[in-house]
Amino acid sequence: MDHPVKNSEPDRVTLDASPQSFVEQLRAFFRRNALWFLVAAFAWLLIQDIFGTHGVLAMHRSQVELQKVQGEIKQLDDDNKKLQDNVKNLESDPATIESLARKMGLGRRGDLVFETKQKPADPQSGPAKKTR
Repeated sequence: MDHPVKNSEPDRVTLDASPQSFVEQLRAFFRRNALWFLVAAFAWLLIQDIFGTHGVLAMHRSQVELQKVQGEIKQLDDDNKKLQDNVKNLESDPATIESLARKMGLGRRGDLVFETKQKPADPQSGPAKKTR
């Protein structure tokens, strides 16, 4: 028969005789878990840097919006330049003035101006039918 082997030293549970204060326990907790706190803090900062209010994605959106607004400004500048050229031509170019006057139905002295009006389409008759 096998006899259980007895350990010469009994199992001992070591209890600290002096209880630690709360601050000491807190310090020990932070020391034991300092690496995890640093990793969590780094992860939080990384997430904020990418997705935060002033993060990389927000900066990208701002740059896209800036390019869009700059494009609109350029378009408005081009339109403004064309309008300024048109005003300059209307003030000084006789051909432009005459062209505009003729569009308005005016003519030179001695010209005969004939106004013609299109006959309104009769909505009840519909499209013209071909007969064979």
